Order: sequence, then structure tokens, then C-alpha cells
Amino acid sequence: MANELTTAANTASAVPASATLGAKLAALPLRPLIMLALGTAALAALAIALLFSGNKSDYKVLFAGVSDKDGGAIIAQLNQMNVPYRHSDGGSAILVPASQVHDVRMRLGTLGLPKANTGGYELLDTPKFGQTQAGENVAIKRALEGELTRTIASLNAVQNARVMLAIPATSGFFREQQKPSASVVVNLHPGRTLDASQLAGIVHLVSASVPELSPKAVSVVDGNGALLTQQDGQNALGLDAQQLKYVSQIEGTLQRRVMELLEPVVGRENLRASVTAEVDFSESMQVSEQYRPNQGSEPAAVRTQQTSESTGNQPTPPTGVPGAQTNQPPVPASAPVNGQGQRLQPTQPGGAGQTRRDATTQFEVDKTHRTTRTATGTVKRLSAAVVVNHRSVSDGKGKPSSAPLTEPEIQKLTALVEQGIGFSKERGDTVKVINTPFKADEAPKASETPLWQQPWLVDILRAAAIPAGLGFIALLIVMTMVRPALKALNAPSPKPEKPEPGTQLSTMVDDVTPLPDAELKMPAALEGPQMLGGDSLERARNMAKQNPAAVANIVRGLMSGAEEKAT
Repeated sequence: MANELTTAANTASAVPASATLGAKLAALPLRPLIMLALGTAALAALAIALLFSGNKSDYKVLFAGVSDKDGGAIIAQLNQMNVPYRHSDGGSAILVPASQVHDVRMRLGTLGLPKANTGGYELLDTPKFGQTQAGENVAIKRALEGELTRTIASLNAVQNARVMLAIPATSGFFREQQKPSASVVVNLHPGRTLDASQLAGIVHLVSASVPELSPKAVSVVDGNGALLTQQDGQNALGLDAQQLKYVSQIEGTLQRRVMELLEPVVGRENLRASVTAEVDFSESMQVSEQYRPNQGSEPAAVRTQQTSESTGNQPTPPTGVPGAQTNQPPVPASAPVNGQGQRLQPTQPGGAGQTRRDATTQFEVDKTHRTTRTATGTVKRLSAAVVVNHRSVSDGKGKPSSAPLTEPEIQKLTALVEQGIGFSKERGDTVKVINTPFKADEAPKASETPLWQQPWLVDILRAAAIPAGLGFIALLIVMTMVRPALKALNAPSPKPEKPEPGTQLSTMVDDVTPLPDAELKMPAALEGPQMLGGDSLERARNMAKQNPAAVANIVRGLMSGAEEKAT
């Protein structure tokens, strides 16, 4: 191939330098010409491929299976963020450049997109033909779940929610009907929490939306799977939310007191404190009654006094021997009209008089009724634990070091803690102050990932791989196909050699017609230092145009002769 290109170069050199590009291409042999054409076409194809590869990015799925409403909201946000996107799977999947997937997903997540794709009562707008009662009940349950989900998700602290209802089928053939229940899963925004009132609101919202659903049958779970509702309002410690909050407030207040007392002494970073309070929330009530005897110099107080008196005649039962004498009627009574009343005496053996007096007196009895109710939330016992770092000292050279606290210093700190928490020995409180060196946190080590494994470098290399490969192929085509053809096309003419005396000028000039062997003489007009005339100048010009190599040799010979004379 080198010989062919050399031959092509020799052939192309036969073309005058002033010839056009078409004449030069026409003078080239067929093989170099084909190689030049193929190399040029390959370079053009590589340029087009490089252009399209630079405009085409690797797209990955941003969200899949989104609804039309969520898809429209996502596309609107992508247009505002100037992020290119594509559709796939019939528009249910949205694709963005692979380098921006995670960034765009997090930015859309802060805006709450995509939202929960849950239908509400609109599911009942288009009933199906031939729908059974069971299918209708399922549709109603789905609609109710969707509406509850939307309502709970509208809360400020809730990012999205999911409600699942368990509604048993009712039947008149069952003696005991099963009650419905519900489960709620809430995903909160970062840094947000649900307090007791908000949690109770969610529970009562769900229970009030389903007939015969008790609030106790509603379970609320957060995004981490932690149960937020407790059975009967109690937790594992037997305390409700208010009681736990009260205990936490007591412990936090006492801990702040300890920190405020000891921080000026040992420093904020040299102190750790914890206070535990044992609080009694039991409630008891005692009722007692006491009676005092009515004794002493004080007369008793009369409460009520009642007196009754009755008088009457009562016939005397017959006495004696039964007969005529004993069956006689009684004699009428005889008494003076005026005078002091006399006790009636039976005047006749057949009758007798009777008088009765009754007196009742009730006195007040001393009575004491005492009701005692113990206070709730009484602190039964306090425990405080304090850890103090070693003291920082420096030697004579100024080098820092640490030294433990002395026993008197620890006792002073213990006394401060006891006074701060209201220490009571009778109550069984305990306070412990320990002096120990703190372990300094080690600085996080720099990433040991080598440079060639860094994600940013991998992305750069991956993006530059295609252009670099196309560039290498283009360089190979230029060096193997285009460059030899262009070199043959632009090959310079060979330099003429100095002829020996007596040789033909035709051997040094690319001329077809050989010149005679006669010695070439300079015209008389050219000899001597005189100036050339018009005819001689015209002849010299024609000679230079017809045979420039010969003229060049003549000029070289003249210059050589002049140099020899000068020497």
C-alpha cells in the first residue's frame, strides 16, 4: 500500500502546482481516491453521531403509576424547575434525566407530590350495571375510606394517611353482632409530631364516621410502625398521657435546676445530669363518724320532749260466788259538784277507774363526720445522678492536662444538688455525684474512597466515554485513510538536480521534447552588465515560461561563475 501511495504521490506531482483541486483529484489513482471518499464519509457520520449523543441523555423513571391529577401537578412543577421529562407506559410513568432523578424526587417530596391516589365518594358516581349487594357494600366502604384518608391528610402535621375499615356484615340471624373496627396509618412531615389532642381528634373523627364504631376500636400507627393509641388510655407503665407529661415536667424542672447550679462551677460541657421522679397518682378518700358522750357540767341539749296522759273507766270483773248477788248492776256514782277532784274510785263492785301518763324526751348527741381525700401526683421519691468531668489544669510549661476533683469538692457539689432538688431523707431520696474523665468524640474520618471511585468522577467519565470513543475512531480514520490521500494529493514537485557539463537539459526538466546537445549559450543581450533591451527581455520571459527549469539552471550557473570570479 505504501508503494501505491508513493506511486500516487509521484503521479500527482506530475500535475502542476497551479492546477485546480479537481485536476489534482482526477490525477489520483482509483484506490487513494476511494480511500479519501470513504474517510470523509466516515468522519461525517462520526460527527453526526457525536452531535446526537451529546443531545441525548439517559432518562430514568421518576414516578410510575401516577394518576392524571398527580401527573399534571408533577409536570407543572417540572416545567417551573426547567427539568426535561418524558412519558412512558401510556402516560402513567414520568421519566427525567438520570442525573436529576434523586434531586427532583426530593424537591417534589417537599411539595407533597405525588399525593395519595385514593378515591372518595366519586367512586359511587358511575354505578356498574348488574352490581351485587356485596359489590355495592365494598364500593361504599372504599368511598368512606377515601374520604377519611383525604380528611386526615389535610392536617398540617400529616403528610399522607391511609384508613382501613373492618365493617362486618349485619344479619338478623346472629344473636351477637360483631362490632366494626378501624386502623389508621399516618406519615408525618419531618420534624412534626401529633399531640394527645390531635390524636384523640383523629380517633373520634374515624369513630364518628362509622356507625357503632367505638373509639377504643380505632388504632393509629405512625410511619415507623409505632402504635400511637393505647388501650383504655393507658400505657405500659399504667400512666395516661397527662400523667406522663406531669412526670416529665417535674423531672425536666429539677434537671434544669441542677444544671443551672453546677454549670457556673464546672462548665457546661463538663456536666451531665439526670433526675428521676417517682410520683404517686393514687387517689383515696376516708370517711369517719365520731360520737361524744353527754357528760360534764354542761346540761344536755333537749331535742324533742313529748308527754301524754289518758284516763278511763274499766268494768270490774265479777268476783265472789256466782249467783244473784254478783249479777246485780252497778250503783250510780255520787260526787260533789264543786271541790277538788278526787281520784275516781269504783263505787260499785262492778266497775274501776284507770289513769295513764307517758313522757318522752330526746337529747342531741354529739357527732363528727370527717372526709379525707389524699392529693394526686405526690412525689414519693427522687433520684439524681450527676457526672462531672475532671478539672482541666496546666503544668509549668503551659501544657494542659486533667486532674480529678477532691473529695471536699465532690461533697460541695452533692450538697448543691440536694438543695436544688429538695432532698428529703425521710422520703428516701438519693443523690449521686461521680467525677470521671469524659471521652472526647473522635473527629469523623475523611472518606477513604479512591479518586477513581468517586461518584462525580464516575459520572464525568461515563458522560465523556462516548465522545472520547468517537474521537479515537475519527483520529484512526484520519491517520489511516484521509491523511495518506491528502499527502499524495498535495505532494510537492521534486527539486531539479545540477546538470553536469555536456548533459542534456531535457534530463533535468520535466519536458517531453528533448533539447539539442549543443551548448546553450547566453544571448548577447544577456551578456555583460548592460541592461536588457525590449526584444531580449521579451525572449527571456518567453523562455522562462516555456522552460523555467532551464532558466533556473542558467541563473544558478551565472551565480556560480560570479562566485568563482570573486574568489
